[in-house]
Amino acid sequence: MSTTPAPSPAAAPAAAHVIEPGWFTVNVVNRSVAWLTRRGISVWGSRVLAVKGRKSGAWRTTPVNVLTLDGERYLVAPRGHVQWTRNIRAVGGGELHLGKHVEPFTVTEVGDDAKADVLRAYLKRWKAEVGVFFAGVGPDSTDEELRAIAPRHPVFRIDAAPHA
Repeated sequence: MSTTPAPSPAAAPAAAHVIEPGWFTVNVVNRSVAWLTRRGISVWGSRVLAVKGRKSGAWRTTPVNVLTLDGERYLVAPRGHVQWTRNIRAVGGGELHLGKHVEPFTVTEVGDDAKADVLRAYLKRWKAEVGVFFAGVGPDSTDEELRAIAPRHPVFRIDAAPHA
């Protein structure tokens, strides 16, 4: 699977696809998953993603699902070009937290033409949770259908952080 380097923050169009979470998701679901994950309980592969803000430099956190496929790990943005995707593009990486374990990492953004297998695997694992954000496309969809929605869903390959 080929990947492309993370584009500059300007690469995402101004009218990029975003589905904002509702009150229940932000205040109940995300907080509950983050609370469990911070205590070392992974909910279906959950981690707390920490990324420095591209403007403020302050750490921002959100729960994410980490996908492992063919020995590589990925972050997929089911809601589209949201704040964490913009921040991770700008800073090039972040940290994954599970309990007291903190894993620094860098990322490589996956090009749209190379996302089909990753999106299929992500939907196979988490369709019940995130399928509504993929416009009717699911794990059994064709490569063509998956490539058609690929620009709406950023995908980042997690790379090990360089040693200091």
